Amino acid sequence: MFYQKRKLVILIAMFFYTVLVYGHAKSQIEFDIVLRNGRVMDPDTGLDAIRDIGISGKRITVVSDSTLVGKEIIDVSGLVVAPGFIDLHAHGQDMASNRLQVADGVTTALELELGVYPVGEWLRSRQGHALINYGATVGHWNSRVKILDDVDVTHMLSLTKEDRARIFQDKGVYEEASTEQIAALLAMFKQGLAEGALGIGLGLDYTPGASHQEILSVFKLAAEQETIIFIHMRHSEGIFRALQEVFSNVVVTNAATHIVHLNSSSGDYASQALEMIRSAREQGLDITTEAYPYTAGASLIESAIFDHLESNEMSDEAFRFMEWPKTGERLTASTFRKYRDQGGLVIIHGRKESVSEWLVAQPDVLVASDGISFASGPAHPRGAGTFSRILGYYSRERGVITLMDALKKMTLLPAQRLESVAPQMKNKGRMQAGFDADITIFDPASIIDRATYRQGGLTSLGVIHVLVNGKFVIRNTALVEGVFPGQAVVGVTK
Repeated sequence: MFYQKRKLVILIAMFFYTVLVYGHAKSQIEFDIVLRNGRVMDPDTGLDAIRDIGISGKRITVVSDSTLVGKEIIDVSGLVVAPGFIDLHAHGQDMASNRLQVADGVTTALELELGVYPVGEWLRSRQGHALINYGATVGHWNSRVKILDDVDVTHMLSLTKEDRARIFQDKGVYEEASTEQIAALLAMFKQGLAEGALGIGLGLDYTPGASHQEILSVFKLAAEQETIIFIHMRHSEGIFRALQEVFSNVVVTNAATHIVHLNSSSGDYASQALEMIRSAREQGLDITTEAYPYTAGASLIESAIFDHLESNEMSDEAFRFMEWPKTGERLTASTFRKYRDQGGLVIIHGRKESVSEWLVAQPDVLVASDGISFASGPAHPRGAGTFSRILGYYSRERGVITLMDALKKMTLLPAQRLESVAPQMKNKGRMQAGFDADITIFDPASIIDRATYRQGGLTSLGVIHVLVNGKFVIRNTALVEGVFPGQAVVGVTK
């Protein structure tokens, strides 16, 4: 018995000695960057505590409650250290837009609603000079224009106004595709997926010529390829009919589907629409959705979604919900036609703040900006302020959602939505050892959006540091010039 007790004491002593030696050794490892004494928040594990973060290369190496040693030590006391924000719906795929996005805490901005075509060409065009991570779906509208008009669009918002005016009135938008053309369209989608697309982007309100048969065939292909449909529904036909079209296609094909901007699609019927989506998930359907925290939307005034306003019998009052951002004027019948001929972005007012606030509070509605490109001038403030607005206004000031739940909707949940098609996303959206060092560090007491409908390009406040793949792109609130650590997020075919 004596020897057994002695052996136990020795083993316990050896255990504590090992812990002490390991802890000491760990504290002596020199990391590339140490983020010291930050409030680390990880939506995956629920961690919310003061920690040191050790970063080596592109990865988080350790999250420690002890003091770490690094080549570069950044004191982040009093600041939240969170996973970088992931925007699934970012039309701004240019440097002007990226500068505003990263000041809003975004480290990954993806064009998943309208997508691009050709995918491989677009991915190569951004390689080596991207501020943040990027990726796209293969776009239905873009591919349709190629098939029916023989025009290579690549990205809708990269077109000149003259090209948009011509293409928006042509066959790719309004003509019903033949059986042979649908087959060619599906072949283009397969090619796009093989080149790294993150799914298929459907903007149905922008292609009224697309038949229900054509869209069903796209859902079938998505299911066969085990990819995701990102869909802008035909909400011009009413939210319930639009949802019924989506649900019927998902039921028939079992295609994974993400419904974009539920706020602008459903309006006052948001609660009923979300109830339908939740019921569909309870039945085993893979359907998710998103919203942005503004009461106004935006789109190109020359696009098909405004065709119903072309009647000469409509009064000036029918156009007051639209605002021309360059002048701030509300439109009339004559100015609508003037600007429609000219082309450009128009702000679309009309939703209730109570609905916006309610959607922000829903834990299963992802945050996504639907941000328009700032490359050609004024744009909707959602491209510059979405994430800071939720953290500052809705979480801190209004108290409608906890800080952790808000972060989860803009980090972990978007990453998980894409993990089935992009294995890279399994390394994002978490503050844990071994994950990508895409990190947003902000002041929870001051973070807020500043962008308005008149001045959409004002940067947010309170984002102090941002790292993308272990490199600072925002440091002490200032953009770091000449660094391009952004990498392509690519889909993997089955």
